[in-house]
Amino acid sequence: MAAKPSIPKGTRDFSPVEMAKRNYIFDTIRSVFHQFGYQQIETPAMENLSTLMGKYGDEGDKLLFKIQNSGDYFSALTDEELLSRDAARLASKFCEKGLRYDLTVPFARYVVMHRDEITFPFKRFQIQPVWRADRPQKGRYREFYQCDADVVGSDSLLNEVELVQMIDAVFTRFGVRVSIKINNRKILSGIAEIIGEADKIVDITVAIDKLDKIGLENVNAELASKGIPQEAIDRLQPIIMLSGTNAEKLATLKEVLASSETGMKGVEESEFILNTLAGLDIRSEVELDLTLARGLNYYTGAIFEVKALDVQIGSISGGGRYDNLTGVFGMPGVSGVGISFGADRIFDVLNQLDLYPKEAVNGTQLLFVNFGQAEAAYCLPVLAKARAAGIRAEIYPDSAKMKKQMSYANAKAIPYVAIAGENEMQEGKFTLKNMVSGEQSLVTAEELINAVQG
Repeated sequence: MAAKPSIPKGTRDFSPVEMAKRNYIFDTIRSVFHQFGYQQIETPAMENLSTLMGKYGDEGDKLLFKIQNSGDYFSALTDEELLSRDAARLASKFCEKGLRYDLTVPFARYVVMHRDEITFPFKRFQIQPVWRADRPQKGRYREFYQCDADVVGSDSLLNEVELVQMIDAVFTRFGVRVSIKINNRKILSGIAEIIGEADKIVDITVAIDKLDKIGLENVNAELASKGIPQEAIDRLQPIIMLSGTNAEKLATLKEVLASSETGMKGVEESEFILNTLAGLDIRSEVELDLTLARGLNYYTGAIFEVKALDVQIGSISGGGRYDNLTGVFGMPGVSGVGISFGADRIFDVLNQLDLYPKEAVNGTQLLFVNFGQAEAAYCLPVLAKARAAGIRAEIYPDSAKMKKQMSYANAKAIPYVAIAGENEMQEGKFTLKNMVSGEQSLVTAEELINAVQG
């Protein structure tokens, strides 16, 4: 017996019903992107490794899926290299491409390549899959979709304000209560300065970003393992555990970071964003959270993360400002800011909270029963009219037993079945059965269409 086929860990198949739900997610997010003036692009699933490597920090680089070169890639390797068993070094020799880790770095590459065709500021969105060689767990997959919106070529903080409005609009449409957490990498840099560890900013932010996952004690242990003195770790505690309203946190930060020009710039930017949002109709909770670090190295200003309030799951959206990302591709001085919606996690959240509108997941609305060639010929013109009227309709393709056809309708949750036998054909009508109530009536083609339309 042949082995049962399987799929790689961290990937998923999606049924027709699940795809209908996913399309509802994509369509909702896409409509908000369009509403705010963003235009769609796409980039290849694979990029040159030179494009991807070094953009996500050491931890991110380890999670890149590398693609083996075609042909005799061993010919360029020496026996010494082969016997070294150095996986990273060998991979660099015969892997020139990799699957994209996110959509932001490919977008930066796109901007540099197409700079002469782009009108700045450039507002783009992408809805495509990305891949990470991560350990699969609940809410975390190796292949998943991201829905990104970025604007490049503008330093204005109104872009950050607009992104928060977009986050709020998307989750309001979904009916999901969320907390939008905001911080600023300049504040984190300022904190590193005042505790005397400015050169350890990456280590500090990577560790702080894990606070929700591993707890304060383990974060402190990780900081110590990176060579940060206990005195500096102690000075960090009251800052990362800061509580109170947004205004109270900002007031404290102004005192604590008074000696750091960089830190004060971050406070000023955060204050502008929060004060501007306070005057707008934002329905979601917006919180200044100093433990938010976002591990990716390319963020330089405001950073965002979104948590669902009614479901235990990781962040379902995030992003931030990156002032110099295109610089690594030879185009310095272009600032950008963006957000990414985790479609797969949103899918799980909406499933757990049962928030999909009924019309979003409905399939066929009307099935025509097939009793034979003459009956099918009688049904086909009315089937065409029903489809033209916007009804999702089909005819059972085979002249099968009635029981089989009705079982098909039940299995697909089709609410209406149209039956045309000899008697109905003589009268120029159909028997329309409501599969939910069990009621049935003799109707004309026009009455049938009106009834299904509701």
